[in-house]
Amino acid sequence: MISSLRGTVLSASGGTAVIEVGGVGFAVQLTPDHVLSLRVGEEAFLHTSLIVREDALQLFGFADREQLEVFELLNGVSGVGPKSAIGVLSVLSPNDIAAAVTADDDAPFRKVSGIGPKTAKLIVVSLTGKLAAVRRPVPVAKTTRAPSSVSDSVLVALVGLGWPERVAAEAVADVVADTDEAQRDSVQTLLRLTLARLGPAAPQGAR
Repeated sequence: MISSLRGTVLSASGGTAVIEVGGVGFAVQLTPDHVLSLRVGEEAFLHTSLIVREDALQLFGFADREQLEVFELLNGVSGVGPKSAIGVLSVLSPNDIAAAVTADDDAPFRKVSGIGPKTAKLIVVSLTGKLAAVRRPVPVAKTTRAPSSVSDSVLVALVGLGWPERVAAEAVADVVADTDEAQRDSVQTLLRLTLARLGPAAPQGAR
């Protein structure tokens, strides 16, 4: 079991990063906002979950233990595989997920690409009572990036996920027009709001 990685970032784009550890490059699937936080040539530490299948080994990485724990809980829900689990965490934070489950509200999950109404309800039912330790105050991160660079970063992430550039650009522009300055200055916030605006229809090639 590979439970964590610490090494040099060789590449980071779309939803994948390659981390070199001891001369070996590990391809790790991440949320888009996590990918955007990495810098090629710098050191990164990831909590990881190795998914073993007959035809493939898939490694998923997370910035903290809370994300890893929620990913593994989601992956254990019937009908939710690792791709859908990482998709949920691309749109919702562990705190958001815990809050939705506590409120018996499956609407946030229905906004995630690939999650239908039945699966969304099943997530809420399956995770009830399992997320109390995850829910905690989320610190507000400050950023010095200009709104234009934030929008560009979000656009790159969406295209990497498979959305057509034109569709992604229009959605980003709409969200920027409807948000305040603090939201526009955060890649993570702007990406989540744009994914919610794009809706549950999965882009071609994104699954």
